[in-house]
Order: sequence, then C-alpha cells, then structure tokens
Amino acid sequence: MANLNFVLLYVEDVAASEAFYAKVFGRAAIESSPSFAMIPAATGVMLGLWRRDGVAPPAGAPGGGEIAIMAESEADVAVTIARWRAFGAEIAQPPMQMDFGFTAVALDPDGHRLRVFVPVERQVHERQPELESSTL
Repeated sequence: MANLNFVLLYVEDVAASEAFYAKVFGRAAIESSPSFAMIPAATGVMLGLWRRDGVAPPAGAPGGGEIAIMAESEADVAVTIARWRAFGAEIAQPPMQMDFGFTAVALDPDGHRLRVFVPVERQVHERQPELESSTL
C-alpha cells in the first residue's frame, strides 16, 4: 500500500507562502528557492510549495481542496484559528460545530484552505470524564 508523504500546493509567491506555512507548522523550510520550497508538515509528511508559473502541465485555480489538521480539543481549534488570523490569514469559516466535529477554516496567501478540526468522536471522549464525575 502507498503512503501519503508529500503534498504540493501551487503558489504565486514561494517566499510569501514559505513564510506563511513556516508559521502554520512551526518549522522552517528544509529546501528553498525562488520556484520551490519544502517544509516538514508532520512526521513523514512534507509540504511542497511550487511556483504556479513553473508547473507542468499548467494547474487550475486554488481552493478546490484543503489541508486539514486535527486538533486535540475545541479550545485548540479556537487557539489555532486565532494564531493564524494574527499572522494575516483570512478566516473563511469561524470556529463552529458541524456534523463531523468542531472546525474552522483559514485561507493561505493563494486562497488554499487550511481546516483545523476536532472530530465528534474526540469531542464525546473529551466530555465523557465530565459526565462521569458529575454523576458521582
């Protein structure tokens, strides 16, 4: 079975996107040039930022997908989205409950979506100790 280990985004300004994602992931690029940057996104997963005008075959418009980052709690979702807003990300969806969990979405400098969320299963698990202690 194949493993996902690399995600590529096509960007207008590699340096601007590199700076943005270095803040998002808290890690510096391990490769950087005017046309491409690579940032460790997670253990075993790299994020590549490729200047759009050098992509072959040519790429379509951004925004048709998203990078999703699982959080530990609803509070972590709120803290993460506030942090992203503080360094200039446009917030496309403020923190809110959806059927799959508590979530929020920011946009990178090229309009790619970054979703932070805590799944419903984790929310139920988080709240369970409170329910158990309140019944004692």
